Amino acid sequence: MSRTNFKELLEAGVHFGHLKKKWNPGMTPYVFMERNGIHIIDLNKTVSMLDEAAAAMKQIVKSGRNILFVATKKQAKNIVAEYAQSVNMPYITERWPGGLLTNFSTIRKSIKKMEIIDKMGVDGTLETLSKRERLQISRTREKLERNLGSIAKMKRMPSAIFIVDINKEHIAVAESGKLGIPTIAMVDTNSNPNLISYPIPSNDDSSKSIRKIMETVTDAVKEGLADRDQAMAEKAKQKEEKQAAEAKAIEEKKEENQAAEAKSLEEKKEEKTEK
Repeated sequence: MSRTNFKELLEAGVHFGHLKKKWNPGMTPYVFMERNGIHIIDLNKTVSMLDEAAAAMKQIVKSGRNILFVATKKQAKNIVAEYAQSVNMPYITERWPGGLLTNFSTIRKSIKKMEIIDKMGVDGTLETLSKRERLQISRTREKLERNLGSIAKMKRMPSAIFIVDINKEHIAVAESGKLGIPTIAMVDTNSNPNLISYPIPSNDDSSKSIRKIMETVTDAVKEGLADRDQAMAEKAKQKEEKQAAEAKAIEEKKEENQAAEAKSLEEKKEEKTEK
C-alpha cells in the first residue's frame, strides 16, 4: 500500500512545477501537462517514486546507518530541521560546508575544535583568558555551531543524503556523486533527475509541498528505526538466552563431575573396606 495518494499530494500543491522556459528536458517523463505556461507534475509517478525513496531510506536506517538531510533555502530549512530532529538524523540548513563529504576528516577537526571550546568552558580554562580572547573564542564557537552544530554527532560519513532543491544544493549533489553516496531528492521541473539515485518529482518551492514529502519520508525513517531497535532487542535477548544456556550447561557439567568424583570416592572406599 502506498504511503500517500494522489489527493493528498494534490492538496499539498506537490504538482506545481516551474515555468515552461525553466524546464529541464530530463523531467519530460514526469510532466503531466502544461497549464498557463507552468508545467504540472504527474502525481501518479510521484506516488510510486516517493514510495521507492521511502523504502530505501527505511532500509538504510534499519541497517544502523544514517541519512544526512540538506536544505538551505528559506522555505525549506526550518521544516527540514524539524523533521530531521524528530528522527535524530544530521542535517544542514545553513551554508553547505564545502568538502563536507570529500574532505570529511577536516570537517571533523572543526567539530572537534567546537568540542574543545565547550570543554574549556566547563573546566574553567576560559575564565583564565582575557576578555578579548574570550570574545574571539565565543564568536568562533557561534560560527561553528551555526554551520556545523547540526552535524556535530555525525561521527562517520552518511550512508545517503536527502536533498531539497538539487540546483541550489549542487555542491552536495556533486560531492555525493563523486563518492558514490546514494541521493534522495525532491526534484522540480527545472532540475535534472538523472543526477539523483532516488528522485521524487515534486514542487520544491512550496513549504506545504516540502512538509508533505518530509512527513512521508521521515515516517519511513521512524519505521526503520523501530525495526532496528526491535532487531537489536531480539539480538540482545538471543545473546542472553545463549549465555544462560551456556551457564546452565557449565553448571550441569560441574554437577556431573562432582557426582562422578563422589561415585569414584565411594567405589574406592568400598574396595578398601573389602580388602
